[in-house]
Amino acid sequence: MRYVAPLLVLVPALGLGCSDASGGSAIERGGSGAGAQGGSGGGSGAQGGSSGDGFGGSLIPEDDAGGSSGSGGSGGGILQGEPPCTAGDPNVDRDGDGFTPAQGDCNDCTELMNPGAFDFPGNNVDEDCDGVKDNEPDGCSTMSIDLASTYPGDALSALDLCRAQSGDSWGVRSVAYVKADGTNGMNSLSHGILPSFGAATPRRGNHMLALSSGTARAANQPGYRHPSGGLFGDMGTRSGLPVGFPVPAPACPGVQPGAGNGFDPAAIELRIKAPTNANALKFDFMFYTFEFPEYICSEFNDFFVALMDPAPPGAISANVSFDSQGNPVSVNNGYLEVCQSQTAGGKHFPCPQGTALLAGTGFEPAASTGWLQTVVPIVPGQEYRLRFAIWDAGDDILNSTVLIDNLTFDVTDASVPITEPPPK
Repeated sequence: MRYVAPLLVLVPALGLGCSDASGGSAIERGGSGAGAQGGSGGGSGAQGGSSGDGFGGSLIPEDDAGGSSGSGGSGGGILQGEPPCTAGDPNVDRDGDGFTPAQGDCNDCTELMNPGAFDFPGNNVDEDCDGVKDNEPDGCSTMSIDLASTYPGDALSALDLCRAQSGDSWGVRSVAYVKADGTNGMNSLSHGILPSFGAATPRRGNHMLALSSGTARAANQPGYRHPSGGLFGDMGTRSGLPVGFPVPAPACPGVQPGAGNGFDPAAIELRIKAPTNANALKFDFMFYTFEFPEYICSEFNDFFVALMDPAPPGAISANVSFDSQGNPVSVNNGYLEVCQSQTAGGKHFPCPQGTALLAGTGFEPAASTGWLQTVVPIVPGQEYRLRFAIWDAGDDILNSTVLIDNLTFDVTDASVPITEPPPK
């Protein structure tokens, strides 16, 4: 057990859902979980992950598929123009994408156009066959959102996920704030919809989602507590760990991170049906940790994970965010580049990004990764459960925070998850 002298740095604590293409609400407000609504394929609403399975079981009962699943599509590429097509039998699926013209396929000569597709912007093609070109719902992160909102649909807006699954479309089916193991009960101060975090600003839109084992706030934001912890560092929550965790870091041979409880866990879990014309999911994140530099390669190893079910090839215990050597995102990963150059824990940290991104966050003496991007191969048209989670390991002090933004779909040649700095 570590002890940090208490810091009396307390600020008294002081929602809009995603918009669809027509300007209406795409996510209906609910309690701790929000189901994606709209059409016969609407979600039933997350129940806060009450099973607490840590991704040990299957994702969705077979009778809960919601809408026509199609064949899954191919994710073969982004069209640069609509392929010519001669009309055929409206009840025959000529392109094998799982949709006939009678079922809404507006071009049955390419599997990249159907009601389950992502309408990629800028190519003048109506991939999702809704009658309008280049109108994928967007901009939900530009609306005014309360920093302290407890409505999970606002987190989708912050992540730039603006489409609720409806009928045959791709989109979010449900979302809920949970703890690291999927159970209910995280502290509401451990999540935030932030317009900024010190000098860090959103990668897309006007907001980003923050999760923290302390308070998901910068020093100038309501509800902030210093990430060193101490007397007021404990958020008062505990949970089990996701299945397969903790995992040792290859960078720290022989060191076993703290097992048992996750201290002060914070997570968000969503169920999402992937587009039929995309084969990759990607998101940006930045991890800050107060464990640096004192607790490198120790049992006090706070984690950030992005768990996917079904897990793609190359995932480690369902986690898809790790460095090139398989180190999970923690004080021991290879991407701690925002810090003061130093040698710590027997390792040299050149810190090429300097310290500017730490200013105003409370993590000034500590470290951050800078912005990273995870790209994950997916099966087109597959339904996934995705859980972003962070927790303290070993005890409840010296906290960590993660910013997550710009979650979207793409086409990639990657066959396994890759995390690296995003394109400039």
